[in-house]
Amino acid sequence: MTRGGALFALALALTGAGAFLSGNNLLYLVFSAMVALLLVSGFLSRLVLAGLELELLLPEHVSARALSPARVRIRNLKHLTPSFSIELSGRRDAVTNTPSIMTEPVYFPLIPGRATIEASIHVTFPWRGRHRENLFVLSTRFPFGFLRKTTMVALRRETIVYPSLEPEAEAELLLEDIAGEVETQLRGAGLDFYRIRPYETTDSARLVDWKSTAHTGSLQVREFSRDQQRPVEIYLDRRIPPGAGPWFERAVEQCAFLVWHLTDRGIEVWFRTDRFSLAIPDDGEVYAVLRYLALVEPVVGVETATDLETPGDAGGIRILFSAHPDEFNEAGWQAACTVAPER
Repeated sequence: MTRGGALFALALALTGAGAFLSGNNLLYLVFSAMVALLLVSGFLSRLVLAGLELELLLPEHVSARALSPARVRIRNLKHLTPSFSIELSGRRDAVTNTPSIMTEPVYFPLIPGRATIEASIHVTFPWRGRHRENLFVLSTRFPFGFLRKTTMVALRRETIVYPSLEPEAEAELLLEDIAGEVETQLRGAGLDFYRIRPYETTDSARLVDWKSTAHTGSLQVREFSRDQQRPVEIYLDRRIPPGAGPWFERAVEQCAFLVWHLTDRGIEVWFRTDRFSLAIPDDGEVYAVLRYLALVEPVVGVETATDLETPGDAGGIRILFSAHPDEFNEAGWQAACTVAPER
């Protein structure tokens, strides 16, 4: 019941009390009309909400805690009767205690009969993994605003949500260190002269060849053929001690952040775990790694591994996420940048 409905109910009670106490026929008529108005209001509200079908259109790739654009589609299956003043909002799942993915409610003033209305919304998934059910609420205050009728709609569809790609201080520092080291390797002594070509706006002034520039009258730069780039190797150890679940989630998010931004900068990445291995872009796309990280689960309580993975190219850059760094050092990962939980 709305605030207006509460005031109307108070007026209805006072009118009914006056009619019964005084026996005035006019008050009886007014009381009967008010009761009929309240009943008609509830009937029309139920009629407005009947025959509505909801569909949620999500983008192909979504990550946790990121505001993602989506579209919602409502169909009115009634042949003639339109639906007025419909509000769509999200609802927390009381069973799993999952918050609603819908950030703000959407209002539809009119949905004609046999018509479909679409609207743009923004959704936010609270965590990574499989999301199979989303709860929404359709409500209306039509026609008089005395009552708010609601109906709950459960959309059962599986959505794979990637780990959060939001920047964190530790992950950003690690990313800049890796990118700087890769750039240093590419500018090393292993670069061989290739040709002289005209200057482009993206070229560094250190590459300008002044003799060729003076000879041709326009800026010329030296171009070098670089050695084959070694991929950045990222290894995620799924073994964690009891109570290290929050660290594992942070490690998964940092892996996703590094893989996403390194590949976005054109750096080759080789991501590995004990069950998964993929080189980007040779073996697949970055979304394959993000999908694996969306569903990966830790192995709790396993202290020692029977067969530790050895590192790849000795000249490459290696990042290790493990709660057991000492074991990996014995397997040849001494030069790796290790991220481990605090002890």
